Amino acid sequence: MSVASPPRPRPMPGVPSAFEPRPLLNPDASSPAVMTRRGWWLVLLGFLIPGSAQILAGNRRLGRIGLASTLLLWGLAIVGLLFALLWPTAGLSILTGAWLPDWLSLLRPVPLFVAQGLLLGYAVLWIVLAIDTLRLVRLVKTGRGARFGIALAAVVLTVVASGTAAYAASAVGTARDTLGSIFQANGPVVEPSEGYYNILLLGADSGEGRDSMRYDSISVVSVNATTGAVTLTGIPRDIVGVPFAPGPMQELYPDGHRGQADDTCGWGSGINQLRTEVEVCRDGDALYPDAVAQGSEPGIEATKDAAEGALGIEIPYYVFLDMHGFAALIDALGGVDITVTERLPKGGGPAYAGQPADDWAIGWIEVGPQRMDGDTAQWYARSRYTTSDWDRMKRQRELQTAILAQFTPGNVLGRFQEVAAAGSDLLQTDLPQSMLPYFADLALKSKELPVTTIELTPERGVDPEDPDWAYVQDLVRQALHPPTPTPEP
Repeated sequence: MSVASPPRPRPMPGVPSAFEPRPLLNPDASSPAVMTRRGWWLVLLGFLIPGSAQILAGNRRLGRIGLASTLLLWGLAIVGLLFALLWPTAGLSILTGAWLPDWLSLLRPVPLFVAQGLLLGYAVLWIVLAIDTLRLVRLVKTGRGARFGIALAAVVLTVVASGTAAYAASAVGTARDTLGSIFQANGPVVEPSEGYYNILLLGADSGEGRDSMRYDSISVVSVNATTGAVTLTGIPRDIVGVPFAPGPMQELYPDGHRGQADDTCGWGSGINQLRTEVEVCRDGDALYPDAVAQGSEPGIEATKDAAEGALGIEIPYYVFLDMHGFAALIDALGGVDITVTERLPKGGGPAYAGQPADDWAIGWIEVGPQRMDGDTAQWYARSRYTTSDWDRMKRQRELQTAILAQFTPGNVLGRFQEVAAAGSDLLQTDLPQSMLPYFADLALKSKELPVTTIELTPERGVDPEDPDWAYVQDLVRQALHPPTPTPEP
């Protein structure tokens, strides 16, 4: 007596039956066409959603790890994008550890360490998943013409994906190292003074002969603490008799700075002579015993006190720009756009005074709009043998504005490694890391506003040989706090 076999269950629409082949998990290995299509699908799915190839056709445990890691990084990327668009200051504070108090400042690099570790781990995981995906493809079963294409596509997509993650990890590491080398791990958080953060900006060459270095460029950057509006006040390096803010230099010079000449060590009365006086001719550590511990130098602190006394404003921080690395930063930014109004020579020095420029110039900066590289921009800022110090001050301020214009998010991100490397060699400052998110937010606001400049030169009624300090302070006050116009009746 024969027994009838039970009828097969009818599969639900869209759900593969246990009796039917599943093309990705249980393909017809005897068909090169089927295996070729399957190979392309697995490679593309593995690239678009890492871990999906393993879940569909291989080791599901490995696939879940890959998929969970992918979803985690996608989620973190979306959160980071939201912070960048909606709360950039808070996002930067979290990423740099600026929210931590000073007594936990050693932990501030931890968020960037974690981010770098996640990216490196993901890059390695992607390579593992790609190799496993190629194993699942079973290239020998695919069509002969497609084997090379599938293998090449898998390798290229893996290099693109894992290479991007590795580059991002390297950029995060560079950012962490740059922040640590430039900015102070801890330091006083100063409230704005009369609505402004004032920063002393110094420029000089810190290469050979640093012991006798004098500041070639001295200016004060005043940033409105609400709007981000920037005012640059240029101080002639040879301006004499500067008054000092309360401190050790005011005790030495209650009536303004004066020079001294003797057989051993002398200095002039110009403001750029202060570093020579304080660090070469005097005991700077005795005058400013806390300077080095706070990330500064006695000569810088003396110049800061002079700028405060001269302009009548509080200046809590400084930034020193090493002209030796100035060219590297401009090259890292891709150059700067400058319109030259006067033909200027490259080269020159005291030995060439009185000689025609054609006899000693190593090149010329021609008139007209130019995209300057670092070397040309450096000569543009320094050249003074056919013009004057006042013209040079204007060109330096022009370059500062042009460099600020180049600091767009796209430009900095696209050239991040070069900009970071140049910045770590270029900048020295006592700005604390805890203030970085706030200043970054102000920097974004300032890019939408014009930069106001004040040059303390004869054109503005300031005689560097006999300055009227009350007039100078009034100039600065009018620029920072312009009177509110009275409405007409």
